Amino acid sequence: MRKIAIIPARLQASRFPEKLLQDLAGKPVIVRTYEATVNTQLFDEVFVVTDSGKIHDVILQHGGNAIMSQKEHECGTDRIAEAAQNIDADIVVNVQGDEPFTNREDLSRLLEIFEKDQDQSIDLTSLMHELIDPADVENPNNVKVIVDQCSNAMYFSRAAIPFQRDEHHIQPVYKHIGIYAFRKKALMDFYHSQPTPLELAEKIEGIRYLEHGKKIRMIKTSQASIGIDTPQDLERAIKLWMKS
Repeated sequence: MRKIAIIPARLQASRFPEKLLQDLAGKPVIVRTYEATVNTQLFDEVFVVTDSGKIHDVILQHGGNAIMSQKEHECGTDRIAEAAQNIDADIVVNVQGDEPFTNREDLSRLLEIFEKDQDQSIDLTSLMHELIDPADVENPNNVKVIVDQCSNAMYFSRAAIPFQRDEHHIQPVYKHIGIYAFRKKALMDFYHSQPTPLELAEKIEGIRYLEHGKKIRMIKTSQASIGIDTPQDLERAIKLWMKS
């Protein structure tokens, strides 16, 4: 199988404009993410796809592969699909541009599912992390996921799911970590489909796959997502980077 990673990189962000170009211990955040993905040695190629000439140029200046988006997109997955349609690949992995602490073990586990899936029944794989703090459970910025007995996603929501009605049957609550590995066909099916009602209601891309009958295999990880959404997140990331 030919495996590639694509890092969608949008310049403007509502909470932290140009966050991907902020300095993280001597290099821009997006460069740190790109290099961390390359250093996993899991992929035949790694690309950054962006709507920004600034990001495009800084990746090239650091010896990376960058692709300019030709269209405006509603979501990062569409940006990835536009780039991937002209690249030879069987599996496409979406790595978030603001997560420079990309974990090799987790990415490897996502890819391993496809290697074992001989009948190609699984369309996507993704990660989930157990939430412990009640405030995290109630936070609508944390997308929650519930799974079936085979660890396939049943639904994603910003609400606290499952609802814990009976204290004698408390179930764990999982946060969806937005790293996807796609079969290329599933990715292109998404690109050519229209947003679905529940996707629009929750503003969660993964729901579109479920509403179209795609199978998403979820994998538990003990690693909490370390993204950079605010200046405070960047400060924490710098401290963590200096310790690593």
